[in-house]
Amino acid sequence: MSKLYFRYGAMNCGKSTNLLQVAHNYEERGMKVIIIKPKTDNKGGEKVISRLGITRKVDLWINKNENIYEKVKEWIQQTGKINCILVDEVQFFRKEQIDQLFEIAVKLDIPTMCYGLRTDFQMKGFEGSSRLLLIAHSIEELKNICHCGKKAILNGRKINGKFVFEGEQVAIDNSDDIEYEALCPKCFFEYKEKYKKNKNNKNNI
Repeated sequence: MSKLYFRYGAMNCGKSTNLLQVAHNYEERGMKVIIIKPKTDNKGGEKVISRLGITRKVDLWINKNENIYEKVKEWIQQTGKINCILVDEVQFFRKEQIDQLFEIAVKLDIPTMCYGLRTDFQMKGFEGSSRLLLIAHSIEELKNICHCGKKAILNGRKINGKFVFEGEQVAIDNSDDIEYEALCPKCFFEYKEKYKKNKNNKNNI
């Protein structure tokens, strides 16, 4: 039986780069890979974009109402055997869709490797990631470091260059002056305290 893998890490830890490297390794050996991505992540459209500048078009660009298991079955019927499935930005999928990825690994016997964030900029879990942490056969952390040199496990959101700690969970980086930075817990809380003080000062004016 094949397994469902979850490889997570803070922003800029090389998730997409790792995914593309795995795809290359399989294909170098003559094996067939398909790449899946949620439409929620509209950065780059139908492409996986590595911060090293490597890009690749995805095979299935899935919306929140689609059944991934059925889409993969259709793909196999049309094109033949798949040796590996790679999923980018998996945190944006719904719980039910994560269960469908689990079914793909178990029932269709296809190794399914998922890459994504564990938590958002407020330390809250994403629906897709939370489900993966419960049912994935294998969970692996991809390491990254904070600007201070310590291990980064959290994600900070910046708007116009300043950290913010309020807002909608999903806001794609590189749009509307939004960007993200990997932070260690110490730096995360220091920035959060500054944010609160600045907000209180504005409210008291």
